[in-house]
Amino acid sequence: MIEIKDLTKKFGDFTAVDKLSMTIKTGEFFGLLGPNGAGKTTTISMMSTVLLPTSGEIFIDGKKLDRKASAEKRKLSVITQEYSMRQDMTMDEVMEYQGRLYFMSRKEIKQKSEELLEFAGLQEFRKRTVRHLSGGMKRKLMICRALMIEPEILLLDEPTAGMDALSRRQMWNLLRQVNVRNMTIVLTTHYIEEAQALCERVALINRGKLQKLDTPTQLIEDLGAFAVDETSKDGLLSKYFHDRDEAIAYLSQAGPDASFRATTLEDVFVDVAGQKLERK
Repeated sequence: MIEIKDLTKKFGDFTAVDKLSMTIKTGEFFGLLGPNGAGKTTTISMMSTVLLPTSGEIFIDGKKLDRKASAEKRKLSVITQEYSMRQDMTMDEVMEYQGRLYFMSRKEIKQKSEELLEFAGLQEFRKRTVRHLSGGMKRKLMICRALMIEPEILLLDEPTAGMDALSRRQMWNLLRQVNVRNMTIVLTTHYIEEAQALCERVALINRGKLQKLDTPTQLIEDLGAFAVDETSKDGLLSKYFHDRDEAIAYLSQAGPDASFRATTLEDVFVDVAGQKLERK
């Protein structure tokens, strides 16, 4: 279990993360959502100890996480937005290098590499250098590399950024399989449908503060499970309803451009981010 207590990070006079507190359950697929600059990546960076908090604490299974806590740090693997692999290395070399960093035996490195590359559907490309891999393959290889040490917690910062729709869906399937192994996954993403499809719970962060935390289904129900969109001179306006019949009754009196649909997590995201939407 991960416990985050009053976590704060300041850069000079700017507060990137402001007294953030939440608990992430063991084996949970957890999402961090928010607009650009909300503090998601800064939070992940503190969870991985790349950044140190200005104040506040992070605990893993009851033990405080810091740069000296090697046992707790070993439970973590992080995948950043950037491709952090040498371009002239093959997949096999990337995996071997990772294993050697953690003092794994040659036999263990070979065995884990075989297992993980096959698991990710990359085995036939293992002799190809990183510079000749597609973006989707690079992302999958980064996950394989992160899983090499069998972490208990996987931190993913925008893992599908720049992927096409097919590669993104393939990544979703891969992450679901990883999570089935009872691995805790913490995900930041700007693809809201990704969080809705994958995450058991999501935390909505804005300007470094926690705004809402619940399951996607409950967050949608809190806003109103049914939406009516209307086009006006001010742009697209959305009204949300808890009752389907009430939404349909409103639609029947609305203009010809009005439409009825199910509310999504993106609506919740936009509402929390403070966009100018009318709310029923």
